Amino acid sequence: QVQLVESGGGLVQAGGSLRLSCAASGRTFSSYLIGWFRQAPGKEREFVASITRGGGSTYYADSVKGRFTISRDNAKSTVYLQMNSLKPEDTAVYYCAAGVAYFGSTPRSYDYWGQGTQVTVSS
Repeated sequence: QVQLVESGGGLVQAGGSLRLSCAASGRTFSSYLIGWFRQAPGKEREFVASITRGGGSTYYADSVKGRFTISRDNAKSTVYLQMNSLKPEDTAVYYCAAGVAYFGSTPRSYDYWGQGTQVTVSS
């Protein structure tokens, strides 16, 4: 089992940047696929990015490709989401999730979830 805690959210102007962190407990962090999802009010939770266990492969939603970068430091049991050129439509609660699958872009692929961190982008 793994516990996840997100941090780094906040209020930023359009065009700005934020870096989210997802800190995990447990000794088997490197065994998990990690994904970032987001959920805006009144909308379904949507995939943002994911990174495979060793960090060798990353995947992005089209809406964030070229602006967001996911990375992981297995020694620190932490995954990061660097978000640049933020837009008002990026406003949402951002969640990190861990799963045993090799790859997944749907919530059902993930077994453990953090509590979320709010990101608000003002225009």
